[in-house]
Amino acid sequence: MLLTIISFVVFTGLVLGISYFLTRKNDTSSQEGYFLAGRGLTGWIIAASLLLTNLSTEQMVGLNGQGYMFNMSGIGYELGASLVLIVVAFFFLPRYLKKGYATIPDFIGDRYDSATKQMVNFLFLAGYVLILLPTVLYSGAIGMGGIFDITKTFHIDYMTSIIIVVVAIGILGVIYSLAGGLRIMAVADTLNGIGLIIGGLMIPVFALLYVGHGDMLGGLKTIVEAHPEKFNAIGGPNDPVPFFTMFTGMILVNLFYWGCNQTIIQRALAAKNLKEGQKGLLLAAVFKLFGPLYLIIPGIIAFHIFQDNPLEIGDMAYPMLVNTVLPFYLKGFFAAVLFGAILSSFNAALNSTSTLFMLNVYKPYIKPNATDRQVVVAGKVVAVILAIFSMCVAPLIAKAPSGLFNYLQMVNGFYNVPIFTLIIFGMLNKTAPAWSAKITLVFFIVVYGLTQIPMQWTSTVPVLGWLKSIHFLHVMAILFVIAIAFMYLAGKFRPASNAYDDTKDLHIVDTTPWNRGVVMSVAIVLCVFAVYVIFSKFGIAA
Repeated sequence: MLLTIISFVVFTGLVLGISYFLTRKNDTSSQEGYFLAGRGLTGWIIAASLLLTNLSTEQMVGLNGQGYMFNMSGIGYELGASLVLIVVAFFFLPRYLKKGYATIPDFIGDRYDSATKQMVNFLFLAGYVLILLPTVLYSGAIGMGGIFDITKTFHIDYMTSIIIVVVAIGILGVIYSLAGGLRIMAVADTLNGIGLIIGGLMIPVFALLYVGHGDMLGGLKTIVEAHPEKFNAIGGPNDPVPFFTMFTGMILVNLFYWGCNQTIIQRALAAKNLKEGQKGLLLAAVFKLFGPLYLIIPGIIAFHIFQDNPLEIGDMAYPMLVNTVLPFYLKGFFAAVLFGAILSSFNAALNSTSTLFMLNVYKPYIKPNATDRQVVVAGKVVAVILAIFSMCVAPLIAKAPSGLFNYLQMVNGFYNVPIFTLIIFGMLNKTAPAWSAKITLVFFIVVYGLTQIPMQWTSTVPVLGWLKSIHFLHVMAILFVIAIAFMYLAGKFRPASNAYDDTKDLHIVDTTPWNRGVVMSVAIVLCVFAVYVIFSKFGIAA
């Protein structure tokens, strides 16, 4: 255990030290320098940062938990992301960079009005503060607590171990935030990304060696022959991700997450130019194709290893597997890599939340005459307050019956698809008035809430009762179609007085597209199709 702790501390400290050294001379005193890394990120750094920001323990723990409890249907989140990143690269990003937007609500304000912008900004802030930040901390605590076996090592109860790890992640996250804003986080993500690829792929390798008693291929054969049904990615109606949700709510959730979520898209908004931004997004799409190897399959292997003594909590499958199969001399390294992924997601959410508050609330309403330096300093104070609040909320997150990851996707529905509806329709339609956007937000949130929050009386209302009986991703898609129809009719019969102009390029950065983007996109689509065939009843699951 001592060697594990030492190697963990050394690798974590090394990443922080190198990141600070490489970014120490960069100017972070301005708003653009601190919140958008001076708009100077290149493709590889954007790809690594996107991957690490996205890939944290809510996925490592949550998706592998789904693999343990169900099958490979959770692959939809990963493969869907690969397809959606193509759309973001060619449809969303050029529009954002052309106008030089720093935050997503900036677009809402331009397209609709300032009141709608503040409504969307509030939804982002509420979603990040009450859902995203605490969930990242809590899931991180589960993962780290399982790897270090904190409860047994220090003879403390489960909840105390969760609190200790939550506080540790929160404090280090604040240090990164105070040290240098988005740029130091992006550099640290790149370094951790290398370690994560190595560490993430180590787990299924060692797990298969464990099952095959030193023979990896023998271990794979054992798992596939014993549990072929687990390798089916075509989810049924009772699985966490039914296959047909890929064409309804899933695509909406993924489009929001990768194209409209401030935490994610902020990396691409900080691109040196459109070429580097597109390159980063498409490289990230390629990396997502390998996600099932370390996000689903380890959970299936854990199901085989622990089948004689089933785990009470499915989300404990991944940390228990790591503890069982990984040699002691590698646990510290892997824990540091996983800790880096947790920090990346937490830092990204912290930085984005601070950005949204400072640029859309503090600067325009609280202190309009604030200098760049004052905005940055106040932003750091806000980040500290947010981190402390998240540390208090994180241990209170209750267990979810379908797993942590599915719980996170369900509660995110209160703000992700409603905001996406306004953005995608605002880009495709120039006449829908601002009042229709406000009504759409309120309608979507209220009806979605009535279908997801347990209330017996809602089941007696015919339409609500039916919506409560179907998968939440289908509910999102149905409400999306209704909202789009309403906004279209509003724009047709009572159009906005001033149509939005999206043709003007402010030349904040060069918007020349990447010339190899189309070829890479076609290759990604073919690979997604091939992976689904392999993990279906036409392939391994047969």
